[in-house]
Amino acid sequence: MQKPSLLSNAAIIASMMVLPGFSQAGTYIEGKDIPTDLRPFVTADTKLLAFVSADLNGDDKPDYVFVVEKQKKRPADEDIEDGQRPLHIAIRQADGKLKLVKTNEKIVLCSTCGGMMGDPFADLTANKKSFTVSHYGGSAWRWANAYQFNYSRKDDTWQLVKVSESSFHTSEPDKAKEKIYTPPRHFGKIDIADFNPEKFKNPGIK
Repeated sequence: MQKPSLLSNAAIIASMMVLPGFSQAGTYIEGKDIPTDLRPFVTADTKLLAFVSADLNGDDKPDYVFVVEKQKKRPADEDIEDGQRPLHIAIRQADGKLKLVKTNEKIVLCSTCGGMMGDPFADLTANKKSFTVSHYGGSAWRWANAYQFNYSRKDDTWQLVKVSESSFHTSEPDKAKEKIYTPPRHFGKIDIADFNPEKFKNPGIK
């Protein structure tokens, strides 16, 4: 079922609260066939976590934004946190092949970064020249965020255009608080390759 790309009100967050682990549009389902042209990007030490096919740069060719998850070599190894889930953008070339053009290792949170709610990764959605990554986690206090990037033809890259951050207490889900951040008031040009969820709130970034 298609989910909203931005968590914009208490009703949406409350529905997520009662449906932990729900399947999202674009999220890879175990056992589902990996698209043939994505297989070269899923190496032996990773698994495909999420993917969406869309015309990401406006050239009327199907591209991919996708997330892979690095795997521990042994079950007893410590959990991977930093850079566990790289997000990649692969663009369709004139010959029909995909070319990896952008990578970000910080935007998608690790599988153990969601608190008592478990895995915080909620959604990856995309449409023409745009994609959004969403998370949800917490315990008694729940939080959610969504990062939207749009393609800039001038700069030939995807730049941050909107951040939504929401929170509420489980005892009062109808009192969710939301903050919206947009450029240029809250940040300048931020390339997807340079995006850091912890350091984007800086109007001085150019």
